[in-house]
Amino acid sequence: QEFVTVLVRDPRIQKEDSWHSYIDYEIFIHTNSICFTRKTSCVRRRFREFVWLRQRLQSNAVLIQLPELPSKNPFFNMNNPHHVDHRRQGLQEFLEKILQDALLLSDSRLHLFLQTQLSPEDMEACVSGQTKYSVADAIHSFASLNRRFPIEDEERKKGKNDADSDSESSSSGLGPSDDSISCGCKASPASEES
Repeated sequence: QEFVTVLVRDPRIQKEDSWHSYIDYEIFIHTNSICFTRKTSCVRRRFREFVWLRQRLQSNAVLIQLPELPSKNPFFNMNNPHHVDHRRQGLQEFLEKILQDALLLSDSRLHLFLQTQLSPEDMEACVSGQTKYSVADAIHSFASLNRRFPIEDEERKKGKNDADSDSESSSSGLGPSDDSISCGCKASPASEES
């Protein structure tokens, strides 16, 4: 019997700059479903990426009433554990409901969202065929190449040789590649379900 286990967990505050911060959440997937390219995966996503995903899924499946995301609370305080956990639970319930719908499971954006660290813009480019890599390539490369695409690795090496610098270019069009987004996935998700 097919199953898809999804866990939204480990909220972390990320600094964008000295004035702006946001929270991202780890999304862990474990499945035996033939719909998924990878049977386990682990990515980090922020709330506004969930908003983007819901909008894209709704525009592609107009006859389906998608579940709601947790409401955007104007008084949301990322230092308040209750606020953060309430949002985390809402995001998990959203994904659990989405993953029960066969039509939504056929949307490539959902798979890129759950199994790569590509930005929304890069997911759109990949789905519309504007990239050198396919959806399956993106998912396999994310998992097997330590979240980097071969092109990105070549650019990094070239950049280090040219500028002798550790800074990474965001012009590769492949989204964030920061090693700090590693997930620390746990091997046995069953004990986490409650």
